[in-house]
Amino acid sequence: MATVNQLPDALLVKNYIAGDEQSLAILIERHQSKIYGFIYSKIADRDITDDVFQDTFIKVIKTLKSNSYNEEGKFLPWVMRIAHNLVVDHFRKTKKMPMQRETEEYSIFSYMSDNSMNVEGRMITDQVESDLQRLLDELPADQKEVLVMRMYQDMSFKEIADSTGVSINTALGRMRYALMNLRKVIEKNKIVLTN
Repeated sequence: MATVNQLPDALLVKNYIAGDEQSLAILIERHQSKIYGFIYSKIADRDITDDVFQDTFIKVIKTLKSNSYNEEGKFLPWVMRIAHNLVVDHFRKTKKMPMQRETEEYSIFSYMSDNSMNVEGRMITDQVESDLQRLLDELPADQKEVLVMRMYQDMSFKEIADSTGVSINTALGRMRYALMNLRKVIEKNKIVLTN
């Protein structure tokens, strides 16, 4: 019989949801270095990394407690996505304007610009996104899944392979075929995806 520390992630998640707090402690201990290392590689500040790591597991706990976790057998890639999203949120919140003094060569107005999209720009972007979604819907499910994980969720091919239960070569092959199929559909329908 396997000891508690040898149980697979999916079973530990199930046990935690059923009320076994120790199962979560094992999951955190098992994946702590990988998740913490990932966050630190993006932020390079121990204090902020500690905060993001803690926020990651707060979100994990809330999701598990609310019974909205449904990534059966894919615990680590799911937690890594949460950590990635929190890192992105951190950078969005801390985006700062560089400090500059007004001189003859430099004016604050050279930094200030209205980057918000006008109505026409928004309509074009919406149309491009709509066209892209229709293109993705024409792909076989396995190719679409890999393409979405790679392009929209920023997962590595190793993470995709682990998440989908296939080899890295299969994941790479699916991505290659997805791109080839997209090109064929784009050329056939003479679609222009630019704004």
